[in-house]
Amino acid sequence: MIAKKIIKALKEATNTEDVKLDIPSEKNHGDYATNVALCIDDCQKRPPREVAEEIKDKILKNFELKKILDKIEIAGPGFINFFLTNSALVDFVNRVNSVDSLTPYLENEKMGKVVVEYSSPNIAKPFGIGHFRSTVIGDAIANLLEATGWKVYRDNHLGDWGTQFGKQLYAIKKWGDITKIENSENPVKELVSLYVRFHEEADKDPSLEERGREWFKRLESGDAEARALWQKCVNWSIKEFGRVYKKLGVKFTENDGLGYGESYFEHMMQPVLVELEKKGLLVEGEEGAKLVFFKDNKYPPLMLIKKDGTTLYATRDLAADKFRLEKYGKDIVIINEVGAEQSLYFQQIFEIEKMLGWIKEGQRVHIKHGLFRLKDRKMSTRKGDVIWLMDVITEAEEKAEKLINTSTKGKMVTGHSLTDKDSIKRLIEEVAIGALKWNELKRDPLKDIVFDWDEILSMEGNSGPYLQYTYARIASILSKSVPEIETVSTVFDNKEKEVARVLIHYPEIVKDAARFYSPHILANYLFYLAREFNYFYNSERILGHKRESTRLLLIKAIGRVLKHGLGILGIESPEKM
Repeated sequence: MIAKKIIKALKEATNTEDVKLDIPSEKNHGDYATNVALCIDDCQKRPPREVAEEIKDKILKNFELKKILDKIEIAGPGFINFFLTNSALVDFVNRVNSVDSLTPYLENEKMGKVVVEYSSPNIAKPFGIGHFRSTVIGDAIANLLEATGWKVYRDNHLGDWGTQFGKQLYAIKKWGDITKIENSENPVKELVSLYVRFHEEADKDPSLEERGREWFKRLESGDAEARALWQKCVNWSIKEFGRVYKKLGVKFTENDGLGYGESYFEHMMQPVLVELEKKGLLVEGEEGAKLVFFKDNKYPPLMLIKKDGTTLYATRDLAADKFRLEKYGKDIVIINEVGAEQSLYFQQIFEIEKMLGWIKEGQRVHIKHGLFRLKDRKMSTRKGDVIWLMDVITEAEEKAEKLINTSTKGKMVTGHSLTDKDSIKRLIEEVAIGALKWNELKRDPLKDIVFDWDEILSMEGNSGPYLQYTYARIASILSKSVPEIETVSTVFDNKEKEVARVLIHYPEIVKDAARFYSPHILANYLFYLAREFNYFYNSERILGHKRESTRLLLIKAIGRVLKHGLGILGIESPEKM
């Protein structure tokens, strides 16, 4: 990549490894820029601009960079701005159009192995809009890492164990009807109603909390009745989750696509507890509970065994990570895409794994996201205050259908007759899911989202349908004419060059989005690229222009990048729309 060549030259010119290359927000500041002259030791002895000029002179002597750099400018107190040659832009466009897939082009170096754990809904609870965040962010991060050379294992750590199941089982036995649940169109909704009722009754009779703990103890002890009821809950839930994942186009690689749920590690927890005890890390607290304390009170103690002898989420998480380290290798990177409210918990887990000598710094990563909130309160399953994701998807599809019918005035949809029900159905689904995913992935995931139907289902402005329509527009143009040449053999004119200057940054954008685990970096770039194309399309002629072939090849490259980038984000690119 061009950026890599410039960074290498800067390192040689400055004798430092600490070199950062940025993409300027303003095009008149160049295609790349660096502040290295402001950072190196020489600046303490000489004016930064003088240091920058010296670096510039050294780089200009680099024969390889002469082919790709049109000019270098010094700006402000000592910033160095790099402008690419027209031929470098042409070469990039030709390269994009010549490769079978852009992924090998991005994957120019092999990275390590990584487990990305995401989605992880709880069995017998709704797949709510809150789980949507972890699902689509985690999936996009896994795609980004895969596109940039990582060997990715995609895991779904289902919440299928814990005290909440004791409460669920008690509620089924006390108020439930197995036959009614089994025959229900959505058994999970029946289970949620029972779970909500448990908490309503427990508010009036706190002794029910103890009944719930007793049922979980029965479950963990292998009680046949508890296990049978629990397995039914698991089966009903997995079927419902499967419907959601199919709609979202999300798949997992581990445990035959199901992911390793908490219960999978039921028999792996004891060895971890023994290891902790041998190293003197597991301390018995009041009333028999067992906890890990941290040196100098770095974090609050973390409980691993309750006073009744049952395990907790942390116990199972440690067992899961031990399993991963043994299965995939001691250097495996483990990423958890989980809400920001779990930050302290993961700091505790990571610290324990360091204390055990399992991992090195940076080997465990918590990708945080904010919450979906109702306008006046936090969502709560136990209060029945949850928005079901399938309801949101259904609403999005209805809105997408209206949008398509309005835009086509009931005649045709991108070459498909409206009687072609299968094609139209697929298009509606692609637009609806694209709108929902884009609305999530375009923003900084750390910020909470106040649930708003109008915003989440927006089909206008910076939206998924806008990107999809841009790609479909390019595909439509290309379907009407074939370039007379296979590769661009001339320089771009000024209008073409402005678009190509945005296009050329795609590899670095993907690398940065992967490095920072930030899909919104890629989403923001794709929106910028789509907008630049549309400016070009609306102001310049393509078909019938004297430079038609060159322009067709340029927009072909733009289309390939848009499709590839949207694919990384898990969004379909309809050829017609």
